[in-house]
Amino acid sequence: MTGSDKLIRDPLWDTIRLDPTAVRIVDTAEFQRLRYIKQLGLAHLVYPGATHTRFDHALGVYHLTKTALRHLRERGGVPPEAWEGEELVPYAALLHDIGHFAYSHALEELETEHVPAHHEEVSQRFFASPSLRDALAPLGLTASDRIAELIRGDSDIPLRGLVSGSLDLDKMEYLRRDARFCGVPYGEVDVSRLLQGLQLLEDPSTGAIEVGVHEKAISSLESLLFAKYQMFRNVYWHHGVRSATALYKRIVEESVRGGLVDPEELIGPTDEELLYEVGRRAMEDDSEVAERIATRWLPALRRRNLPKRALELTAADLAGRRVEDWAVGDSPWKRAVEDDLAAELGLEPGEVVIDFPVKLAMFQLDVLVERLDGRIQRLDMEGAEGILDLTKVAQELYTSARVLRVFTFERRSLSADQVLERITRPVGAT
Repeated sequence: MTGSDKLIRDPLWDTIRLDPTAVRIVDTAEFQRLRYIKQLGLAHLVYPGATHTRFDHALGVYHLTKTALRHLRERGGVPPEAWEGEELVPYAALLHDIGHFAYSHALEELETEHVPAHHEEVSQRFFASPSLRDALAPLGLTASDRIAELIRGDSDIPLRGLVSGSLDLDKMEYLRRDARFCGVPYGEVDVSRLLQGLQLLEDPSTGAIEVGVHEKAISSLESLLFAKYQMFRNVYWHHGVRSATALYKRIVEESVRGGLVDPEELIGPTDEELLYEVGRRAMEDDSEVAERIATRWLPALRRRNLPKRALELTAADLAGRRVEDWAVGDSPWKRAVEDDLAAELGLEPGEVVIDFPVKLAMFQLDVLVERLDGRIQRLDMEGAEGILDLTKVAQELYTSARVLRVFTFERRSLSADQVLERITRPVGAT
């Protein structure tokens, strides 16, 4: 440790040591902003302890990345070219969430006309800031661009898998941290065993070197996948969390549609800054939607008077039917159905929300495995003989975790037929 290193106490990892470059990054206004972006968005309205932030999480990912690099170095046995770009990897881990919107992932579910871009693309705008460029300057003139590529998953650096991929340290960190602060037992991942099992392996098909894992650590990889399923089912997609998220998204969506907020203005504000500014502008505007936001929706969110479940349909209830693609995200067609239902239920436009969460990469798996007999084999969603047949298991877990809900801003009830006929069709029908 040098005199310019900094030690940070952390409830998960005990002591996190920041090197001088990391200290410069953390001290920028762009990074300090992450202190005021909640890691789990509106989940604290259901799990009161979930007030941890993107700042905490980013430090944890940096720590795990440094630990993983040390393990890989100590193991040895790989050619020098495998370490090309190594010096950038810890800072890519530290900065991987720099572009997050207020309340984290919620706004990324909106249509592209209402939100500028995914947070990983928005990160590039933060890298353009003079203070962050100055912090990264000792790493070279192209450092910010190469770090942005690592974050987006576009890099050709052999160690890129530590930042983006099936074994990235982001997943290991957030599952442990989220479970700890929500007070639930679902996110336990054997992080130590996984880190010890990491290998730099040569792809037998291409000869390229990438981050992989030894077969002995496969059970720890399985624990990561099942922990992810449990956390989505019980925390991230909890009905109360989804209800709060639906209300928040509708507030922002209507603010953009009504001209109160420009989509570009969603880049930069912290959680409270965005809600305050939306509320201030709504109070000064005399439109009907502004009045609704200022006097009903924002106060309801702050008082935790969340939308109610008018209908909830599980995978079993949806058996034999397929939800239309346009009803999964936020689309004009879905909004038209929602507003038709609102009119039928005596509610204002915007006060019915159909929610069917999606996470296509929930069980992303594409990783090289060193077998016990020394063979290198790729483990992907097709599985691998004698290791893990994930395809069927993953689909069944994903299906069971998803629940179709209809939320109403005042208590109402709906029949399944009122919704299913409008947004689903029989499997096999065209």
